[in-house]
Amino acid sequence: MKIDGVKITADFQADEAELKNYVKYVKERVPNVSVIEVTLCEDGLVDVSYIARGEKFERIRRITGYLVGTIDRWNDSKQAEEHDRVKHDTSRFEQ
Repeated sequence: MKIDGVKITADFQADEAELKNYVKYVKERVPNVSVIEVTLCEDGLVDVSYIARGEKFERIRRITGYLVGTIDRWNDSKQAEEHDRVKHDTSRFEQ
């Protein structure tokens, strides 16, 4: 079921009002939540776990002391230096 754009599942019978309360509770603490899973524990309490969407970020490069977002205004030497640097895979952080 989706409530306020959040996919929520529960492993017990819960009405929509109760699920809305779980969504509200988590969204107050984690605004980018995308999935919530509610599990009933043996002691009668519930465990609420969630997945949040990552924030988009702008890559900033540091070349010889300068912090910049784009390299279009760099001279050929600085662009070559940036080209030769080791690039680390960031795809595991993107969703």
